[in-house]
Amino acid sequence: MKFGYTILYVADVQSSLAFFEKAFGFKIRFYHESGYGELESGDTTLAFASHELGALNLPEGYIAADLSTQPLGMEVALITEIVSKMHDHAVSVGAESIKEPMVKPWGQTVSYLRCPDGMLVELCSPLSV
Repeated sequence: MKFGYTILYVADVQSSLAFFEKAFGFKIRFYHESGYGELESGDTTLAFASHELGALNLPEGYIAADLSTQPLGMEVALITEIVSKMHDHAVSVGAESIKEPMVKPWGQTVSYLRCPDGMLVELCSPLSV
């Protein structure tokens, strides 16, 4: 077994793909007009699916991040050596700053953003263990 995908259900897959490309530099690997797309994001694929596909997959429903007034109790963590710079850049292209960069007790720098599609993103420096 290995971790393969994180799929985020969003209102507009193309907009989410474009935001992640513009804000964080990920290239779009795949997009299908049915409402599904993937980013070049390393060993684990970060993907987006439309709420319409989500309704097919989860007919009993789910909490849509873009309709929630607060971030969902989950996040996508992106590792970077330049947390502050990337945080500011993401805000400049449309993210909402939830928590400015800070150093955790274990020495890792982290910040929190909410993307236009409602997803919570943690930017973090590599963890040295």
